[in-house]
Amino acid sequence: QVQLVESGGGLVQAGGSLSLSCAASGHTYSVYTMGWFRQAPGKEREFVAAIRWSGGSTNYADSVKGRFTISRDNAKNTVNLQMNSLKPEDTAVYYCAFTYGSTWSVQEGSYRYWGQGTQVTVSS
Repeated sequence: QVQLVESGGGLVQAGGSLSLSCAASGHTYSVYTMGWFRQAPGKEREFVAAIRWSGGSTNYADSVKGRFTISRDNAKNTVNLQMNSLKPEDTAVYYCAFTYGSTWSVQEGSYRYWGQGTQVTVSS
C-alpha cells in the first residue's frame, strides 16, 4: 500500500503561480513513477506531468510545457508541481498519482495509487 497526501493549491489570479506537493509513504520501492493529473468540472481526468524516481526524467502534457515543473525530493519522498503563468483553463482538482516501475503512460489506469485531490482555481 502507498499513501499519498497532497498539499498546496488554492486561488490565484491569471498569470500567477502556485505550488503543489505530494508526500508518499508506505511501500515505495526504488523504481516507481509519480505524476499529477487534473480534472476540471464536467471533464475527464487528464494527465499533467510525471517524474521517474530513478533518474528523475520528466514528462509533461503539451498544455503545461514551459509553465509547469515537476520535481522530486528524495529525502522527503515528495513530488512537487510548480505552476507558473497560470491560466483560467488550469482550474481543476489536481491529483497526485503513483505507480511501480517506470512509465510514461498518460492514462490514469496506469497509476495504482491516488491522492485525495486538491483544488486549484485561477481567476481571470
